[in-house]
Amino acid sequence: MAVVVIGGQASGVGKTGVVCALIAGLGERRWTAIKISQLERGEGGDGEGVGFAAIHEELEAGSGTDSARYLAAGAERSFWVRTRRGELAAAMPRVSALIAGAEDAIVESNSVLEFVQPDFYAGVVDPGVEDFKASAIRYLDRADALLVAKGGLRVREWAGVPEGLVEGIRQFEIGAPEFVSEEFREFVAEALHRKRR
Repeated sequence: MAVVVIGGQASGVGKTGVVCALIAGLGERRWTAIKISQLERGEGGDGEGVGFAAIHEELEAGSGTDSARYLAAGAERSFWVRTRRGELAAAMPRVSALIAGAEDAIVESNSVLEFVQPDFYAGVVDPGVEDFKASAIRYLDRADALLVAKGGLRVREWAGVPEGLVEGIRQFEIGAPEFVSEEFREFVAEALHRKRR
């Protein structure tokens, strides 16, 4: 079993594209994909309010949601977990059960790192985007790799990231439509292979 976490600085930097590219590129694995969204009170994504947690299993690869994109990329199962901001802990028993029941799990989230020690964690960053989630900075130094938007500055030169925070972390350039290079896929595959030994 492998557990991979893909986090990122903000919405719209390419996290879902990276998850889909890894699912497709590491197709020998039987992925359960999980997207975790922490929402403000009353913000349900589909008009419904979110209590402590709502977990939806995606069954249609063509529905247009991020969790549907996971299925279209080749995931065997796909889930969207929504909690109120700051209430992920209450949902973690159910999320942990999904991860434990998977042959291989890939999770799109920063905050899950408070509760899960993955086999591989990559952070997606785009120096052209000003927003930077506190959870992304909090866990940036735990990253096995940083995925930097094409044409962006190297993270070590990026204002707002504390100097030395990403020292020694391998960086890869990413961008649509592939999102990840063969070099990065091989890097992840080798990292997961080493963890199994």
